[in-house]
Amino acid sequence: MSNLVVTIPADPPDRLDKALALAVPEEAALSRSRLSRLIADGAVSGPDGIARDGKARVMPGQEYRIALPDPEPVATLPEPIPLNIAYEDDDLIVIDKVAGMVVHPAPGSPSGTLVNALLAHCGDSLSGIGGEKRPGIVHRIDKDTSGLLVAAKSDRAHHGLAAQFEAHSAQRRYLALAHGVIDGADARLRGTPGISFEDGGVLKITSRLARHGTDRQKQAVYFDKGRHAVTRARMLERFGHPPCAMLVECRLETGRTHQIRVHMAHAGLGLIGDPVYGGARRASARALGTAAAEVAAFPRQALHAAHLGFRHPVTGADLTFDSALPADMAALLDGLRGRDALTGS
Repeated sequence: MSNLVVTIPADPPDRLDKALALAVPEEAALSRSRLSRLIADGAVSGPDGIARDGKARVMPGQEYRIALPDPEPVATLPEPIPLNIAYEDDDLIVIDKVAGMVVHPAPGSPSGTLVNALLAHCGDSLSGIGGEKRPGIVHRIDKDTSGLLVAAKSDRAHHGLAAQFEAHSAQRRYLALAHGVIDGADARLRGTPGISFEDGGVLKITSRLARHGTDRQKQAVYFDKGRHAVTRARMLERFGHPPCAMLVECRLETGRTHQIRVHMAHAGLGLIGDPVYGGARRASARALGTAAAEVAAFPRQALHAAHLGFRHPVTGADLTFDSALPADMAALLDGLRGRDALTGS
């Protein structure tokens, strides 16, 4: 248990919770919602004793004492699972996640997750997120997607990272192997709702995303409901005679569940190996030659979070990280680049 004493500044907001959120030092990383919970729990005392009403009026110069309980352990158990750590300091950790690992425990995956592994690895270095001794997950990548992900180890880092992802200022680039090719002259592509082209042949996909109407495990493209989503895709290489598959770089302007997989399938460019969104349009086995069998047998969506960039929420330093393709995608790419493949931009 620790105590924090704050003084209400001049011209404060008209209610206690808002005034405290303005008055607490930035390094305390206490959000208004956290302060509201502390007020409700009787952990805030003022000139008239314990203050339990977050809407109470305050006056400049008043002092309030906030009793901060020690972070509580969470029900999720730590598990000594090996991690590929790209970077770590007192406030955050960057992981290069392997395909097959779930990020957060869920009813179908209560253990073996990245959070279980982080609890074991970080141990006492976790200073607490929202009053709980746990890592702060500010973005996720799918179980069978590999690559870079950042998690917070402190409340101040959690708030700062969450704000960047909410403002879409964090940089995320993915590498994917997909069926089809991006061609600005393709009438089918140009006629697909939500599709446009930018300089350099970049494909822009703009829509809304929401749960599928009949399959609640899937997301679907809509234009009249759901959350705004924008994906940009740039073809790096193409394969096949005629070209029918590609290596593509996808950049997220927003970060919605399954966004790249859903958007690419909507464009008729489903990811190789994607069992959910792969779509009906597939690369021609004849056109791919000897690589066709490898493409057909690839066991997961060929998607890798290859680049992550953000501003350190505490030091202000600009951090960037890059991850090479994992072995399975690298082998598939080598196969597509074989003697029967046509490579070009």
